[in-house]
Amino acid sequence: MDRLLAMESFVRTVEHGSFAAAAAGQGLSPSMVGNHVRFLEKRLGALLLNRTTRQQSLTAFGRAYHEECRRILIEIQEAESQADLARTTPRGLLRVTTPMALGTTIMPEIVAAYLRRFPDVHVELVLQDQRLDLLAEGLDVAIRVGALPDSGLIGRALPPLRLIACASPSYLLAHGRPRAPAELQTHNCLDFTYAGEPRRWRFTGPQGDVVIQISGNLRINNGQALRAAALEHLGVILQPEVVVAEDVAAGRLVPLLADYVAPSLPVHLLTQPDRHESLKLRRFVELAVDGFKCPGLAEIGDRRTNS
Repeated sequence: MDRLLAMESFVRTVEHGSFAAAAAGQGLSPSMVGNHVRFLEKRLGALLLNRTTRQQSLTAFGRAYHEECRRILIEIQEAESQADLARTTPRGLLRVTTPMALGTTIMPEIVAAYLRRFPDVHVELVLQDQRLDLLAEGLDVAIRVGALPDSGLIGRALPPLRLIACASPSYLLAHGRPRAPAELQTHNCLDFTYAGEPRRWRFTGPQGDVVIQISGNLRINNGQALRAAALEHLGVILQPEVVVAEDVAAGRLVPLLADYVAPSLPVHLLTQPDRHESLKLRRFVELAVDGFKCPGLAEIGDRRTNS
């Protein structure tokens, strides 16, 4: 017999005064309610109700047991209410990891929009260019840039990141402005440590694909730090437009090689395959996919191409 149903029958019997009254509220017969109470008494080895032909009253043991049953049933009801709320209102902790370049540019705007819409969620944004293990680190979402190894994670393709070669006006004034990729070999090119092909930059131009071997006196494992180095007039960088868009628009950095296009970097949003996709996760994924469309960056890129 269902113990929780029997406990509910017992509590209703006490509160309504009889098996018949308790049965009316549960959709059961009076005899079934009586069976529920007798089942509890047999299981507990003690009488819960003193019964006579005219009335029934709680035993001392039954009074204490009734209070415990009421408490348990109320807690169950509250737990079910919380579960219902969780299914309809995103809440809880959401842990997201993303590369530094995205975590300091696109992601704050996406997270802010998400938190404004779902204030009961707490987001922890983990900025890390090295790829973290979602399961081992307790992460819900990862944004990954570059080719994906076969990891078994569920991936959703996001708009790719276009790369742009640029340098500061002061650097170009001192060292000249390269017009073709081959001319970069005489410049101080600042490289990204985690690039797929270290010290090799690729472009596509009027004559097809071009691959050059670069050299420079500085390598950094962070896109924002490379941007800062370029702003300090140290050399040429090849970074996603999202990292340098504001500097290009303000004239602090100058786009180079207008007749050539650097390859775009694929971007994916990853989640664990064996994790139930909660409402908070589902809503974040939807918002992130929309947020990565980045129309403003495309406009900056179009201005560069046409200059």
